[in-house]
Amino acid sequence: MSKVDILQKQSSFLETPSEVEFPNNSVLAELCGVGDMHLHKLEDKLGIQISRRGNILSFSGHSKSRVDAVIILNKIYTYLEEGRSIDFNDLDSITEVMLRGNSSKLELLYKEAKESQSIPETFAIKTKKKLIEPRNINQKNFILNILNYDLAFGTGPAGTGKTYISIALAVSMFLKGQIDRIVLTRPAVEAGEKLGFLPGDIKEKIDPYMQPLYDALDDFLPARQISKMIEDKRIEILPLAFMRGRTLSDSFIILDEGQNATSNQMKMFLTRLGKNSKAVVTGDLTQIDLPNGIQSGLTEAAVILKKIREIGFTQFTARDVMRHKLVEKIITAYDET
Repeated sequence: MSKVDILQKQSSFLETPSEVEFPNNSVLAELCGVGDMHLHKLEDKLGIQISRRGNILSFSGHSKSRVDAVIILNKIYTYLEEGRSIDFNDLDSITEVMLRGNSSKLELLYKEAKESQSIPETFAIKTKKKLIEPRNINQKNFILNILNYDLAFGTGPAGTGKTYISIALAVSMFLKGQIDRIVLTRPAVEAGEKLGFLPGDIKEKIDPYMQPLYDALDDFLPARQISKMIEDKRIEILPLAFMRGRTLSDSFIILDEGQNATSNQMKMFLTRLGKNSKAVVTGDLTQIDLPNGIQSGLTEAAVILKKIREIGFTQFTARDVMRHKLVEKIITAYDET
């Protein structure tokens, strides 16, 4: 990777635009964002111009701002190359840290977040494709609950990382040989009685409802390995109704969209837990799609099981949303109505 010596380059920044070459095009593409939106955001923040030509970024504008931009982008590139993930909110935070004059603290966002929330490096989740780290205190607590309890609940708005973290931990434990199987399930509530009218066999009918789980797996494992593990029944992705009658040992079991499970379905799922297994239930209690008059099994379970010490509960809020900052404001606006 190209390392820029800022001290040597500063004098040339005063005269001509600087250029930095990044050898890994796929990492650079992630660095720049879709449609170079990350670069545009940085341009707006620093009042400079950044142009991309192949794997070279060119900078023009005020010299100090160009130096800041090079430091910021090199640091983000380093994290991405190590397998860490950066999103649009991270870019805002990194830039703010830099603009506050903390350029000597090159850990920037990650170091600041860990120091302020006491999130140690040991919370990093290693998978084949990415290194996942908690971004806030609730994500850290959720990881702790999953590691320390055989049954953990994570509730809160979409975009807080509940399912993503759960699947990352499942993959990590599988790669370490701590479990033999990953079981991912969701209630296919939207399908209902219309399922029979959809084309194809049962797998083709159900897969659209399971797609978010496939998407998360794809972030952590190579496609060939996912296919092989599914073929060998090391990964199972199935509707909640198909869990009935099973006992799952040596497994990591995740019930996603748990708010759409009925009371009977939730009880059925929770009693599938076998020896040396972990179960995680995630859901958003403000997004229940069950027909009127049918109580959410997740709502009921949160009340019935809250006194059992061997179960971990994590409640996420709009402040924990890791998507675009506008998502947090949208969720808060709906909560206030």
